[in-house]
Amino acid sequence: MNRRVALGMAGTGVVCAGLLFFICAGLFTSTTATLVHVGAGETLGDVAQNLQTARIINSKTLFEVLVRLRGKDTGVVAGEYFFAEPQSVFTVATRIVRGDFNLKPVRVVVPEGTTAKEIATLLARVPGVNPATFLERALEKEGYLFPDTYFVYPGEDTDTLLKRFETNFNQHIQEASLQNAVASFGKPLASVVTMASLLEKEAPDAANRRIIAGILWKRLHIGMPLQVDAVFAYITGKTPGDISHADLANKSLYNTYLYKGLPPGPIGNPGVDSLLAAVTPTDTKFLYYLSDKNGVFHYSATYAGQVANQTKYLR
Repeated sequence: MNRRVALGMAGTGVVCAGLLFFICAGLFTSTTATLVHVGAGETLGDVAQNLQTARIINSKTLFEVLVRLRGKDTGVVAGEYFFAEPQSVFTVATRIVRGDFNLKPVRVVVPEGTTAKEIATLLARVPGVNPATFLERALEKEGYLFPDTYFVYPGEDTDTLLKRFETNFNQHIQEASLQNAVASFGKPLASVVTMASLLEKEAPDAANRRIIAGILWKRLHIGMPLQVDAVFAYITGKTPGDISHADLANKSLYNTYLYKGLPPGPIGNPGVDSLLAAVTPTDTKFLYYLSDKNGVFHYSATYAGQVANQTKYLR
């Protein structure tokens, strides 16, 4: 073989090997589920750097070459890109050029009575959502984060999420049956929501909630402490069966044994049934109630009757 030809072939082989190594080096990453923001006006170099920092790609140079080969010098499509698993640099470049965001909403079910803290925990499984930031802002909106099924997009920001919860609350409050009932009852909406949050935790059905609403509004009227056990789950995380005498002396302003009147705010986010029960209380002679070990409610008009019910149903 001619020496010059042999050397040429060897050189070509080295170049090809180098090119193959260059391409393969940029193919795969070890990224986990990641959300990357591509801002309007960002240069191709900016985008490449951000993708490499997020460990979406290994080679900025290869990424830029591939984007330019597709006729896109700086014309990447701005938006939020979700990478659920490692992808080749070829795939990443193609997605950025085409605007293939791969944003699929996550179904989040928020049950009635769920607290802001519990909602933050539910949202933690949505990629790109910051539960700590959400909780910090949501605590002041406790009671008005309407329980429902939400479809949350990866990376959805706290402002957008809170607005969705509150808008849903306002829409339900403005429905004719509930709006008229609240207006006719004559209590401030804040008081109604707080009372509804107590009822949500105290009883599982509308009939008992309405009876208990009548009892609790009556206690407020005569200046008697509400003595609602459900507040302790909000204060300490304890269920009613775990409440101790020390808990009854807890200095939290939510302690309805220690302080008269409604708590300073809701202890959860009530649903429509509890909101309606709060403004359509059943008028009875009762002033006391308890739920036995089977969840059956027993009522009495006097403290002596309450003690008798405790002895009969709880011991």
